[in-house]
Amino acid sequence: MKWNKKRISLYVLLLLVMMFVTLYPLPYYIYQPGTADALNPVVQVADGYESQGDMHLVTVRGGQATTARYLWAMVRPYQEIEPLSKVFPEGISQEEYFQAQLQMMESSQEAATVVAYQAAGKDINISYEGVYVVSVVDGMPAEEKLQIGDRITAVNGQEVEDAEALIDTVDQNNNKDEITLTIVREEEELKVDIALAPFPDNPDQVGIGIQLVTDREVTVNPDLKFSSGDIGGPSAGLMFSLEIYDQLTEKDLTNGHQIAGTGEISYDGDVLKIGGIDKKVVAADKEGCEVFFAPNEDGAADSNYQVALKTAKEIGTSMEIVPVDTFEDALNYLENLD
Repeated sequence: MKWNKKRISLYVLLLLVMMFVTLYPLPYYIYQPGTADALNPVVQVADGYESQGDMHLVTVRGGQATTARYLWAMVRPYQEIEPLSKVFPEGISQEEYFQAQLQMMESSQEAATVVAYQAAGKDINISYEGVYVVSVVDGMPAEEKLQIGDRITAVNGQEVEDAEALIDTVDQNNNKDEITLTIVREEEELKVDIALAPFPDNPDQVGIGIQLVTDREVTVNPDLKFSSGDIGGPSAGLMFSLEIYDQLTEKDLTNGHQIAGTGEISYDGDVLKIGGIDKKVVAADKEGCEVFFAPNEDGAADSNYQVALKTAKEIGTSMEIVPVDTFEDALNYLENLD
């Protein structure tokens, strides 16, 4: 084969085109079904009981689009394309975003621990260390006043122990023009006056525009360890709580089945709405799971459960989709599972 200049130029051009299509990042983010991993290696209760089946943590995989991935996502089911600016809020780097996701995962694990140990009647002690800002909503009053990592200790002079108490206190003052927060930033205590304003996507709700996490110190007996790696977000809370409870109690809660599900868990055991549930149903089905718990949202017409049920029908899975509003709902279902 003769390699003349024209042929070499053509091959170089093709190589450059291929590199552009497969490597050049576009300003879009693609979500797609992830994995449904068994939780036994992730959750380790000291001297915990073993089970014949498995609880599964279900994930959504995400990544910045290239031209090739964008075109593929356009023709594939259960792949979602979002502008990068919608995924990563303005003023927050991708690194800060992922760190916030990891912080939410830790908070989710903590809530799951509290719910499971209390349900199993095991020793648990909780002490409160403060409420921290993990993100600030673009365009809201807090944007110019607060920073990620600020610890909030009081609202209008009223001490707050956890994020729920802080939100309740702000709600009680929603008839005022502004509130005063006492914060600790780099070991310095500050008082910050912040106006209240409607949220852009929910004008009926008034706030300052921050996302919070409570720093609790939870100690338990028997000991508990998590090994969740770089998985972020709060949506594994329900499955963490069920896995912990299963290891704490002698009865095999799985009864030999493969159990999946999703839903953020509150410290009171409520199961809360999450995103990407259609993709999680697909991932759980591919793993061969037999049961999938989905947040019921008190029977709302557009609940996670209804989306999961629709997805299950579309892919023709035999996996049972189970609506749950609380940890107790899921626990009761499993305790009666043949």
